[in-house]
Amino acid sequence: MRIVFFETTEKDEAYLKEKLTDHEILFVKEPLSEENAKKAADCEIISVFIYSAVTETVLKKTPSVKAIMTRSTGFDHIDLAACQKMGVVVANVPHYGENTVAEHTFALILALSRNVHKSYARGLKEDFSINGLMGFDLKDKTLGVIGTGHIGLHVIRIAKGFGMHVIAFDTQKNSFLSEVLHYQYAPLEEVLARADIITIHVPYNEHTHHLINSESIKKIKKGALLINTARGGIVENAALIAALDQGILSGAGLDVLEGEELIKEENQCLHTDCDTGIKTNDQNKGLLARDNVVFTPHIGFYSEEAIRRIIDTTLENITRFAQGKKNNPIPE
Repeated sequence: MRIVFFETTEKDEAYLKEKLTDHEILFVKEPLSEENAKKAADCEIISVFIYSAVTETVLKKTPSVKAIMTRSTGFDHIDLAACQKMGVVVANVPHYGENTVAEHTFALILALSRNVHKSYARGLKEDFSINGLMGFDLKDKTLGVIGTGHIGLHVIRIAKGFGMHVIAFDTQKNSFLSEVLHYQYAPLEEVLARADIITIHVPYNEHTHHLINSESIKKIKKGALLINTARGGIVENAALIAALDQGILSGAGLDVLEGEELIKEENQCLHTDCDTGIKTNDQNKGLLARDNVVFTPHIGFYSEEAIRRIIDTTLENITRFAQGKKNNPIPE
């Protein structure tokens, strides 16, 4: 089959060439768009990242395409209705980095609980005093997990390794796993009120937009930490800033910010010079300037192993499709 990969790196290209010797492969470093769709005009399989826009117009310009293989979990960048109408199969990578994001969550937690960020900032100024840098143990603290999907469950497992108590909120409860992993479900208000550290692991949609807002944030236990490695729009920025100002929150660990315009499901831009789309407006600049806020630019998913799992799952999707089978199809 003739396959074109959009948004690739040289490292990825070498690996893909090694694995797909039975196919004719093309590589395009830019995202797929209506302007460059002609580069895929005679290809049967198109593989894209999140920045590519697979619209009905693109599909019409690529009449030979039989399958779209997105190297992401999310598929907001693909017109599924148009694909279905034109008989084009769509497959994704449903799981690849649950442990990766969970580990990053605890990197943020530890940076705050042991004042790593503050210490580093002081060191840059040649201030090596320990005044005001006393941290706290995670053992016996209560972790509030909002969302107990694949990532949330990995977070819970790690928390148990630290000797933490866990309380969780999810609209879909898994009673069996709650018994096995020794955590309990509770309403969101109770999780906010009881947790020493709150961490968010729910998808972003109309139901979770500003889930943490000016009203709900008032219910948080005074002095708690808030960690967000999910989506920026789940936490209302103004409410977060007010909570930090008022001492409701003693700190925040953020891998995402409200106002991100290009970040979708993974922000899987693998180029070193890639613009993530994070807009540091005045509000965000003020937030990130605080010494009790630790920020990373949406890299929770970004480990060598996770990226390799993404590619390997895509390769499996392609191989199965070439054999006349479907692997990780959307919708299932």
